[in-house]
Amino acid sequence: MTTPRRQQISLSETPFYHCVSRCVRRAFLCGKDRYSGRNFEHRRAWIEERLLSLQSVFCIDVCAYAVMSNHYHVVLHVDAEKANSLTAKQVADRWMGLFKGSLLMQRFQRGEQLDQSEFNAVNLVIEQWRKRLADVSWYMRCCNEWLAREANKEDECTGRFWEGRFKSQALLDDKALLACMAYVDLNPLRAKMVKLPEDSNYTSIKMRISRAKESVKNTRNPDNIQQQAVNLFPFAGYPRKNQPRGLSFRLRDYLELVDWTGRQIRNGKRGTLHEDTPGILVRLDIEPMKFLTAATQFESRFKSLAGGVSALRQKAKNFGLCRLSSLGAF
Repeated sequence: MTTPRRQQISLSETPFYHCVSRCVRRAFLCGKDRYSGRNFEHRRAWIEERLLSLQSVFCIDVCAYAVMSNHYHVVLHVDAEKANSLTAKQVADRWMGLFKGSLLMQRFQRGEQLDQSEFNAVNLVIEQWRKRLADVSWYMRCCNEWLAREANKEDECTGRFWEGRFKSQALLDDKALLACMAYVDLNPLRAKMVKLPEDSNYTSIKMRISRAKESVKNTRNPDNIQQQAVNLFPFAGYPRKNQPRGLSFRLRDYLELVDWTGRQIRNGKRGTLHEDTPGILVRLDIEPMKFLTAATQFESRFKSLAGGVSALRQKAKNFGLCRLSSLGAF
């Protein structure tokens, strides 16, 4: 039975979610279609630009993404606190950057004088929009509907472009978050599209590595790889007092982890180089073999929830679930 979306996306449980959208047609989302001979490679730039640009509207950050031939992956972080801190004017400006809004909301945005009844009506709309700015479903809708319209226009046709609603997985703890980000970033490598992660265009790992290389080059210091990619949710380093906003890992650790995982995929020696295992796995108490399995089979290994045993059991208890097929995966 399909899991209700309200049980898949619950900000009280976790702000991190892995989302996947797949194309319904035989024609590719991106790349070259062997049936028609047409090349749709330029659409990769469409989806990358849309995913990243929506961050300026929504209070949602992109942690990782990969644009493939007929689908794309994205790992999102929902910042509900930021959404709640926005003023009414800021909420209106953000939402009406995407949608026109009613005449009343247009008057409010322009700063015109409103009577009390109009002001009350505006407040109701603002609170509805505020919730949408921290809503994964609205974020994915604004991305996918726009892409479907553009693709239909280019293909000179109508009809459904996506196979259905996007698939989402709640990432309940750091173990699941790391494994899922590595899974997303290494998608082109597993598909044998590239030989190195930094060669995979339209992925977050290429953006992060390119920025890290640039920072090292500019400072001529091989240890200075902490400079962050501007359009991605940053790495904030180890948990500490007054920690800045971002992922609670070091960028260096994550890049080493992705590189290590990618080597196991290419060499066909999954789990055999334990002496070279990055320290981050030790700190999170993750067994390397289990991490490799999760980082290469994330979608099939997990259903709507992903995390360690304790996190999954707590989630099951909160929603009154009797059984979780992915229990014990970590």
